Amino acid sequence: MDTQSTPASVLVVDDAPANLAVLTETLRGEFDVRIATSGQEALRLVNELPPDIILLDILMPEMDGYEVCRRLKAVSSTRNIPVIFLTAKSDVADETMGLAIGAVDYIIKPVSVPIVQARVRTHVELKRRGDILENLSMHDGLTGIANRRRFDETLARSWRQSLRNGTPLSLIMADIDHFKIFNDTYGHMAGDECLRAVAETLAGALKRPGDLAARYGGEEFAIILEDTSLSGATHLAEAMRQGVQALGLEHRGSNAGSVVTVTLGAATTVPRPGQCPEALLSLSDHKLYEAKIAGRNRVLAATLL
Repeated sequence: MDTQSTPASVLVVDDAPANLAVLTETLRGEFDVRIATSGQEALRLVNELPPDIILLDILMPEMDGYEVCRRLKAVSSTRNIPVIFLTAKSDVADETMGLAIGAVDYIIKPVSVPIVQARVRTHVELKRRGDILENLSMHDGLTGIANRRRFDETLARSWRQSLRNGTPLSLIMADIDHFKIFNDTYGHMAGDECLRAVAETLAGALKRPGDLAARYGGEEFAIILEDTSLSGATHLAEAMRQGVQALGLEHRGSNAGSVVTVTLGAATTVPRPGQCPEALLSLSDHKLYEAKIAGRNRVLAATLL
């Protein structure tokens, strides 16, 4: 998100039209404001398009603000959205309860326009700083692509999605051939440049937003392909192999070719209850090992039954 040109999005949740009108008028112009008049509607809107911050009334029929906040904090995809409670309840116990279940602030009604504006600005800025740090923590510092942590989280999420939808999920494991020899021959600076070039090539082969290329460790990379068959994964792995070879990076110490090459193992499954993503990862890693034994600079693939 471009924090300089894109206004932060604020979801205002209140069952009183007069309160919604005041808050909307207060925030519109500086923020992208959406409204909800019930807890259920708020949860639906958050799932459709998560806002940057939520102003949440506590006293609402059917589902109060406390319960909405609990549900938001129970789900990883919405857990980090800041919630500011709006309420006429001014007891310390009420405020303590709101903060205990995950709210970042508490504004007493009737609201003061300058206070609402100031607190929303503050928490939006804090969230954006946190998002930047979170983004950095999910990327490999050398290559700029996803790191092992993001890979593990994405694989778990993609597995659940494929299990729910009954769609195939594919993994590709890729390893730079004889990378230690490359480092010893050309030096670590050249090795770093090699890692960056290979990472860029692997990530550049992906065209869909749900796919992910990550540095798995050392000179090994892992690619997640949602809703992709074995033939599709094999085709993409071969395109990646050819792309790395086409870089033409000299590698005198390799017996797999005169330039830097990669070996890849691919595996596909349609997840079933009782299976785990580690089994798919293990199979793709096994195919990578078999491809190395077979001479490197090649692709081997299999289906997890």
